Amino acid sequence: MIKKLSKHKILLIAIIGYICVFTINNEMGIKALKESKYYFLEMIQILPPIFILTSLIQTWVPTKVIVDNFGNGSGIRGKVISFAIGSLSAGPIYAAFPVCKTLTKKGASIDNIVIILSSWAVIKIPMLINEAKFMGVNYMIVRWILTLIAIIIMAKIMKLWIKKDDVKTLESADNREIIIDKHICVLCGNCTRKYPNIYMMKNKEVIIEKTQLNSMNKDEIEELKACCPLGAIK
Repeated sequence: MIKKLSKHKILLIAIIGYICVFTINNEMGIKALKESKYYFLEMIQILPPIFILTSLIQTWVPTKVIVDNFGNGSGIRGKVISFAIGSLSAGPIYAAFPVCKTLTKKGASIDNIVIILSSWAVIKIPMLINEAKFMGVNYMIVRWILTLIAIIIMAKIMKLWIKKDDVKTLESADNREIIIDKHICVLCGNCTRKYPNIYMMKNKEVIIEKTQLNSMNKDEIEELKACCPLGAIK
């Protein structure tokens, strides 16, 4: 029971918050529920396509592609791509969180994730166009440059603050642990044909010979995972 409550603690806190608001001011509570209903209906329309997108990223985009373009070693290219994704995105900021979580799981660095989220929130192209229209081009350019600098600084600080979590994520991508997602695996046998010493079929299930992984480097591990056309090897 305690574990279930802990798992849904944010929802529990929200419910307690609504109860407190209704207790203090009934009219304010009704208004809060109406506002929540508006955002809930909006999220129902927006989040399903986002979840489909994250599933496609998880399944079809190789981990190596994410690491090369968004990982710690991606350099300036990674920063530029991150800014481009955030700036050209559509939809509210909460739509970015599932996407960024998927990218993080596949090896994206913390600073690039911060850049995507921040640029998604404050420097989207449609917003810049409206800003130039109502506030003037000079205002828009100066504000854009200062915001860009602020985002880069914030990304560096965030990476330093949560460095341990970031290292842990990278280590999990670089360690010798590989798993088969049974919900994705269709037993096509592609992995067992390419790497018969690593993957073996047993009782209609793919088994990994993990002792063979100890002598392999990171690139070789990534190749082992990339051999699955459905991305079931993680």
